[in-house]
Amino acid sequence: MSSAVEGAGGAEGGAPAGRYRREELARAAGVKVRNLRYYQERGLLPPPRREGRIAWYSDEHLARLRLIDDLLGRGYTVSGIAELLAAWEDGGGLGRLLGLEREMTRDWVREEEPVTMSMTELRELFGPGGSAEDTRRAAELGYVRIDGEAVTHRSRRLLTATLTLVRLGVPMAEVLDVGAFVQAQAAAVADRFVELFRTHVIGPDGLERLSATQLQHISDAVAELRPMAREVVAAEFARAMARRVDAEVAALLHTEPRTQQ
Repeated sequence: MSSAVEGAGGAEGGAPAGRYRREELARAAGVKVRNLRYYQERGLLPPPRREGRIAWYSDEHLARLRLIDDLLGRGYTVSGIAELLAAWEDGGGLGRLLGLEREMTRDWVREEEPVTMSMTELRELFGPGGSAEDTRRAAELGYVRIDGEAVTHRSRRLLTATLTLVRLGVPMAEVLDVGAFVQAQAAAVADRFVELFRTHVIGPDGLERLSATQLQHISDAVAELRPMAREVVAAEFARAMARRVDAEVAALLHTEPRTQQ
């Protein structure tokens, strides 16, 4: 059944990237459709572009919804947000702010190829190395999505790595334990990077009162941070693995470890 890993998968159907129907936009932004309608009625959200009877929303609408959600989370009222958006639009600052939002959130996650198979194919793929409980836990960790008898793994690379470990004799439950541990550690590292950026680059006043020059500085800083954060984490993990593997080999051979740094 390795063909399930090699040949299955593909992106889900739907509207082209950057074009959303009302329900798709609400789902992408994490809001209810009725809230979306309410924001439009209050003037917080521009009207969609219509093609016949279909109303199409864009990435600009999605960025605006996320901005509204962020401001609501920081205690702004809907009326206050409307006034704030109007002031930003009058000053030409909203476009820069939405552009910064896109720059700050894009390209962090490497585009992955999902793999879809039936539940029967999944069981055959992993054999006795996987169980219904393992599948349930994998779903809880966000690795797979279950839709009836169909199972979609979000990453072909991660599925192949998991299958390799299981075939080498590592129990699936322990593979998932490591996955949960890595997720928790990655979240902690991400929190530290974001805290440093929030404190020392954005500053205590947030984004609302920053000038165009300051917003551009933050945008440039995000572009620098993205590859740097990846490199720092990858380099430190490589060094840690070198030390740990060297120590393990030395213990097995009853010699002194070679790695000193």
